Amino acid sequence: MSSPSTGTGPTVLVQDVAFVGQLMESLSVPVFVLDTDARIMIWNRACEQLTGVPAPEVLGTSDHWRSFYEIERPTLADMVLKGRRDGAPPRQRDALAADARCPLSLSIESWCDMPRAGRRRYLAADASPIFDAGGKLSAVVETLRDLTDEKMAQIALEQLATRDGLTGLANRRCFDDTLHAEWNRALRQMQPLSLLMVDVDNFKAYNDAHGHLGGDECLKRVARAVASEMRANDLVARYGGEEFAVILPNQSLKGAAIVAERIRCRVEQLQLPCRFAAGHVTVSIGAATAIAGPDNHASQLVAIADAALYRAKHLGRNRISLPMTEAA
Repeated sequence: MSSPSTGTGPTVLVQDVAFVGQLMESLSVPVFVLDTDARIMIWNRACEQLTGVPAPEVLGTSDHWRSFYEIERPTLADMVLKGRRDGAPPRQRDALAADARCPLSLSIESWCDMPRAGRRRYLAADASPIFDAGGKLSAVVETLRDLTDEKMAQIALEQLATRDGLTGLANRRCFDDTLHAEWNRALRQMQPLSLLMVDVDNFKAYNDAHGHLGGDECLKRVARAVASEMRANDLVARYGGEEFAVILPNQSLKGAAIVAERIRCRVEQLQLPCRFAAGHVTVSIGAATAIAGPDNHASQLVAIADAALYRAKHLGRNRISLPMTEAA
């Protein structure tokens, strides 16, 4: 084997190509190498296993992107080869980070389609240039790590932190954070922000009559009914016990009342029987709307919606109630 040269470039190309090939094949880390024309020089066994694509299919071609994406886009090695980052899609470009040791090295973590493997995977990629003894670019090497299990565990933990374990809706913490964020956005954009407080009528009696399992099933079905009436940017949360909260950004009081009535009807149509009464499970709903301003706060919106909910309960349940006046 010939000795590596000590050129001026940050990396020196090893001359013994056969040795490099053997070395790459022995690695448990998926690796591929592009020549200066973006053709595959090396596609090691670990890369075959990760992508489901045999080396003979890609060696000498520039079709390596097909192993990772459904739609053509540059791999990290392609971007290093071009010596620029603007070839990346926006979401990738934001995630790219230059290696301090070599300005042309890039790293990224992102989801990849993996068409041949038949499974979407979350990969960490690192790509670096390889220079010859004279400092001329000779190739680019990209290494890959499959972090799918770690990413899924992270997502699960995040869901535990923001989701109610019984209903799958946002939990109280998520509601508080979202209401604060939406309030600030409404303040900036001078838009109305509406809130619905939804409470299952006579739930304690229902729970006593049907048992905790029956009560849990009731809450889950009501939760699905409420969520089914939401727009993409609305938020439904389990506020606590048998009470749900609905945040309706940029929604007038009239619009909120329409949504509330749809929810009330949807729950009534579930026809969940009550052993202690002749009717079915129903909900009472209080609505409130505010134009966010420097002199009021999101907590006032909650208080007004709560008061409207109490009034709906007092007036006989299974109805919606609007505030006497909107929050200023």
